[in-house]
Amino acid sequence: MINRFPVWKNVVVVVVLLVSLVYALPNVFSQDPSIEISGPRGVAVAPALGETVKAALGAAGIPVKSVELRQGKLLVRFPTSDSQLRAQDVLATVLPDGSTAALTTLPDLPAWLAAIGAKPMYLGLDLRGGIHVLIDVDMEAAVAQAMDRYSGDMRTLLRDRKVRYLTLTEAGTALDVKFADAEAVAQGERALADEFRSLAFSRDEQGGALVLRATLTPAEIKQIKKDALDQNITTLRNRVNALGVAEPIIQQQGERRIVVQLPGVQDPSRLKELLGATATLEYRLVDTEHEVQDAVAGRVPAASKLYKDRDGRPVLLKKRVIITGNQIKNASSGVDQRSGAPAVFVNLDSQGARRMRDVTTENVGKPMAVVFIENRTVSRVVDGQPVKRKQLVEEVISVANILEPFGSRFQTTGIDSPAEARDLALLLRSGALAAPIEIIEERTIGPSLGQANVDRGVLSMVVGMAGVVVFVVLYYRMMGVLAVVSLAFNFIVIVGAMSIIQATLTLPGIAGIVLTVGMAVDANVLIYERIREELRLGNSPHGAIHAGFERAFTTILDSNLTTLIAAVILFSFGSGPVRGFAVTLFVGILSTLFTAVTGTRALVNLLYGGRRLARVSV
Repeated sequence: MINRFPVWKNVVVVVVLLVSLVYALPNVFSQDPSIEISGPRGVAVAPALGETVKAALGAAGIPVKSVELRQGKLLVRFPTSDSQLRAQDVLATVLPDGSTAALTTLPDLPAWLAAIGAKPMYLGLDLRGGIHVLIDVDMEAAVAQAMDRYSGDMRTLLRDRKVRYLTLTEAGTALDVKFADAEAVAQGERALADEFRSLAFSRDEQGGALVLRATLTPAEIKQIKKDALDQNITTLRNRVNALGVAEPIIQQQGERRIVVQLPGVQDPSRLKELLGATATLEYRLVDTEHEVQDAVAGRVPAASKLYKDRDGRPVLLKKRVIITGNQIKNASSGVDQRSGAPAVFVNLDSQGARRMRDVTTENVGKPMAVVFIENRTVSRVVDGQPVKRKQLVEEVISVANILEPFGSRFQTTGIDSPAEARDLALLLRSGALAAPIEIIEERTIGPSLGQANVDRGVLSMVVGMAGVVVFVVLYYRMMGVLAVVSLAFNFIVIVGAMSIIQATLTLPGIAGIVLTVGMAVDANVLIYERIREELRLGNSPHGAIHAGFERAFTTILDSNLTTLIAAVILFSFGSGPVRGFAVTLFVGILSTLFTAVTGTRALVNLLYGGRRLARVSV
């Protein structure tokens, strides 16, 4: 019989509705202002720290909803945002060195929802409040750093090739190498042109000396600036992760600027400290010719320097730097094939590879260390007032033996755990800023303004849907009621799907939901008008319903596919709120196709299927 679904189709509709409803539920519950405490370098927080935190906050008279240890992190919930901000200052005095106290929000969910991984949608900056920062990257400094590297590499190459030169000086984006005679110029040009193919070489004469000029090409300058911007974005993204921010937005704006948006963060000073911090990495040989204890006692050799590892143990290293983090192209964690121990695999650029190969060839069997250097801002309480000061941190993060000469790719072993290997690879990839940055614009959006936007957005949805409901019910009567039920089904599916994929809801995203509701109604209108047309042609009620759904499907699919393509284009080329709108629109269209065609049909079949009909209320 027509207008009857097989059992499996009804089961699919019910399952989709129930799953969507369950995963949409977290959005109904409130969000608690919270602080997420992480241990130094990702080490799990000790359970005893929870009692310390409770005692400190209690002594300060700050109310706390709960303190719980979850996945190695301590989560402290507060009843208000004010108590959250007050608690951050108190915690700075009691937390161990290296620990991170990040401002965030946590949903107040029942245990059974948390157990199945149900989470609310993230709210964007315009709905939740937070910080917007515009950063300028010093491209001139990036080019200057590149010229310094080229200068050092050229000196080393000419010395290794035993090519005699008089001087090597920088002149803007060019390097001038002076030679005594034409033969030396020819030797130098052959050696340098073969190694530095991204530079343009020309000859000149200055003060009776022959000069070989190596100039950065426009393409190379453009590539240096692009690489600096990309690396800075990656580095900033990894630093922002330390704040525990849900769905941060970090993206390029123009040729030299970066936009950072952190929903829920209300501490701009902490953010500026984190973003403005500088870090670098260095590979050095371990000094095995002298005793470490002599260096600890104050007798440090002239060509060496005393460091400490992360456990506080002294390590004596040679001053000569083999390579820095700027010469690392990529790094990944893995397992050493020979020992099965954790390892980090490193890829170097051409200059770094040559330097590493030369040094390791001469020092097979000797240990080499990786040094992490960072300028940190440390907070201390002095006379009851928080005082911040800059602190230079130099620590050895890895020591491993050189088993064989390295080239452009090598591995670092001697690492304690796979987690440490992943952390080290992360540091090697993006531990350093490729160029200095400057914060040129900063805006803080308070939670109250964000809540006002949420209230307005919800009101717009309620008014829009109410108008649609009234029109559809009055115009299409019982079929209109079924369309309203289908719209509610559609809304639940959209919210549930966006919660499952953890999409970020923005104010334009709310507009996308309202637009989707209108498009869903349009699909129902097409179906109902087709049913009316079939009835006017003399078709039976059951035949009209069947023909209406079947013949309207192609039209509905075509109209929604064009909008779907537009949503994909908006997501691909848009940014920030535009992408938020595109995501909502994309999910809404897919939901509309399902609910308008299958969901509404299931309701119509449930009401009219298997019955003899004299007329249809449409």
